[in-house]
Formats: sequence, C-alpha cells, structure tokens
Amino acid sequence: MHKKSVFVTGTDTGVGKTLVTGLLGRFFSERGVRPVPQKWIQTGSSGSSEDIASHLNLMGKTKREFEDHLRHMAPYVLNFPSSPHLSARLEQKTIDVEKILGSFRVLEDRFDAVIVEGTGGLMVPIDHEKTVVDIWKKTGLPAVVVAENRLGAINQTILTVEALKKRDISILGIVFNQVSKRENEAVLKDNPVIVSELTGEEVLCSLPYSEDHDDLYRMFAPAGRIILDKLRKRDKDGKN
Repeated sequence: MHKKSVFVTGTDTGVGKTLVTGLLGRFFSERGVRPVPQKWIQTGSSGSSEDIASHLNLMGKTKREFEDHLRHMAPYVLNFPSSPHLSARLEQKTIDVEKILGSFRVLEDRFDAVIVEGTGGLMVPIDHEKTVVDIWKKTGLPAVVVAENRLGAINQTILTVEALKKRDISILGIVFNQVSKRENEAVLKDNPVIVSELTGEEVLCSLPYSEDHDDLYRMFAPAGRIILDKLRKRDKDGKN
C-alpha cells in the first residue's frame, strides 16, 4: 500500500519537475496530508540536493523541519551535471537500487505521502544495465508527467506516455509547463489538446511562464485537487 505517494516524471530535463513537485507538496500540506519530497539521484549538485532545497522553498518549509530525514530524501547527490550513470562513474561510485528503495520505504513509514521527483526523463540510465524507470517500477507508484510546453512537446510527451503504458505504470495526468517566454501562443494552446486526444490521458493544467510562485500555485491548485482525489481513490481501492 503506497498511501498517497506519487512519482513526478518529465519528458526531458529542465521541464519543470522540481516546480511541480514543490507545488504538489504545498497543496498536500495545505490539505492536511503530510508530504515529503524525495530526489533519488541528484546530479550537478555539491554536498546537498539543490532540488530538495527548491521543493522545500516552494512548500514553505525549511530543511530544519526535515533534518532527521534529509539523507533519505536525497540518497545520492553527485557533482557532475550529467546522466546518473556518467556522474557516478566519474566519482567512482555505484548507485545501489536497494539503498534508494530502502530510503523510499523509510519515508513512506514516516509521512503520508512521498513525492518522488525523477532525474531527467524516465529512461535515464543509472548504470550500463538499469534506468530510472527500472527502480520506479519496483515501487508501484503512479505518475504525474511534466512536459515543457513548447514546439516539439507533442512527440516527447506521447513517447513518454507510451513508455509508461508499456510498463503498466498508471498515469494520473499530465502537467504542461511553459519554461521560456518566447513561445508561439497557438502552439501553447494546441499542445495540451492534441496530446490529450492522442494519448487518452488527462491534462491536469497548463502553467504559463511566471517567476511568481504564488501565482503558479493558484493556477496549479485545481490540478493538485485532481491528483489528490485520484490518489485517495487508489488508496481506497487498495492499488499499489
């Protein structure tokens, strides 16, 4: 039983997974669900996970509130900004799947929901045999897919959805996120519509480009409600 835990995956790196993870964590907190963000493998950081810091900032929380859990929230923090397999190799480290899963289970025991942010896309390798989705599959967690809303998003998003369906991973919905100011308005409006029609998956929201996190949160909140309702239904139905 995975309570209200969820995996936030992306169509690529830099598409807004960290933003959505933090916004969802804030929504859960404000609805009486005690969440904890988790980043299994952070690359391009030194010492501590930058993404976890961003999650907590978006949630209105501090590291001090989670100080007993930080090592489980970010089991692997690697310095070189690359795919985990290369970053680990350059640091002469091995990414242990059981260490990651063990940290995930610890957090699930202590919180109402673990919100896991993926690393890059779901097919990113952790070594020469396994990818991020291979670890994810072992948890049974459903997906929230984050796609950058831009020209080219249709192909990337459909491929991500098809890869998830091929692995029997449940999809709670898709969040489109505008990262760049310079995007064609017709493309921004059409992407969510055509992707939903072609995949049969629900587009939860389409976030505009903004540096105001409170505004983004207000726009994200209806999507948070849909995600929470779907997770509660899964929990009630006893689905892993």
